[in-house]
Amino acid sequence: MDCDDRWLLPDGIEEILPDRALRVERLRRRLLDLYHTWGYDLVIPPLAEFTTALFSGVGSDLDLMTFKITDQISGRMMGVRADITPQAARMDAHSLRREGPTRLCYAGQVLYTRPRNPLESRSPIQLGVELFGESALEADLEVMALLVATLHHAGLEQLHLDLGHVGIYRSLESELDLDAKRKRELFDLLQRKDAGLASWLAREIPDRRLARLLAALPALCGGVEVLDRAAAELQDAPAAVHGALRALGAVVEALGRRHPRLGLFLDLGELRGYHYHTGIVFAAYCPATTAALGHGGRYDRVGAEFGRARPATGFGIDLGFLCDLVAAANPVAPGIFAPAELGPGAQTEITRLRAAGERVVCGFAGQQVNLAELGCDRVLAEGPAGYRVDPAPPAP
Repeated sequence: MDCDDRWLLPDGIEEILPDRALRVERLRRRLLDLYHTWGYDLVIPPLAEFTTALFSGVGSDLDLMTFKITDQISGRMMGVRADITPQAARMDAHSLRREGPTRLCYAGQVLYTRPRNPLESRSPIQLGVELFGESALEADLEVMALLVATLHHAGLEQLHLDLGHVGIYRSLESELDLDAKRKRELFDLLQRKDAGLASWLAREIPDRRLARLLAALPALCGGVEVLDRAAAELQDAPAAVHGALRALGAVVEALGRRHPRLGLFLDLGELRGYHYHTGIVFAAYCPATTAALGHGGRYDRVGAEFGRARPATGFGIDLGFLCDLVAAANPVAPGIFAPAELGPGAQTEITRLRAAGERVVCGFAGQQVNLAELGCDRVLAEGPAGYRVDPAPPAP
């Protein structure tokens, strides 16, 4: 590598510089404090661990997204985490082993072999919560309500949730006699709401009832009235489909009571996270961006490979992305510059200002002062009446 290129970072790997770093850290603290008030215990999982744990249960989809290394001590394959959820599941099942519901929260950097979407970071800070050991809808509602509270706490309004239930597609797929290749084709067509779905179903699915039910899924999206349409169009679907529709109806009713200003959008063909989610899935949006602010859902039987299957639900957020959205509402307060030539009593005043929450930057003898670089808009000055804080002089 040429010396002039040594400063380059790999594509998608980012550093977080001053001001943004402070905003990210302050938001992290505020949100973790919020989760504490809801009863969620903070955990700090390791940066890397054996791939057998990282890919177990909820983590099997992460194989291609995970950087792998060989442990020089054991010789076993390790991975740098690409998702903290599997680690939290391992901690619940093996390290904690609590009998009742376990609420965990975390905030840490993850690393992807490739970006999930163009222009996205490959090293985001993942913030999230997981609720283990409770299968009732009340657990799903608590996690969704906490996601809404998170975004409000960060400073976002006019939120709406997209809701789906992967159990609808799972129950229909279980009745199909398809090999793995054709299952992947069907999944891809449904996920993209591809116009070629109808012809594929006509060609590959001899059961006309199942073909009709699958063909209906992409169009079953919109407001809460979708549930009435679904009840009519899927009336001869398996019992599990109707159970999923009832669960969504109960969630819609409860969210409407708790958050009457929250917009709701239902997509019964939503397959995000299909390979590990087992029930209700959700994502939050706001008018400021088309990207999801956070997403999650139910993934039952997590921990089975650790010998302790547990129901679970949770959500994750890209903390840096969220912080950038609310940056204007959370500016970094400028500080006070204390010149080196101040008298010996200045340190007492500096200590007082810092104790009051002010940022005070001390100068050095002979320093060329650039107040903008130091992040200061005021200067500590000494006069006959003692010390005072003056506005910074205009830049030359």
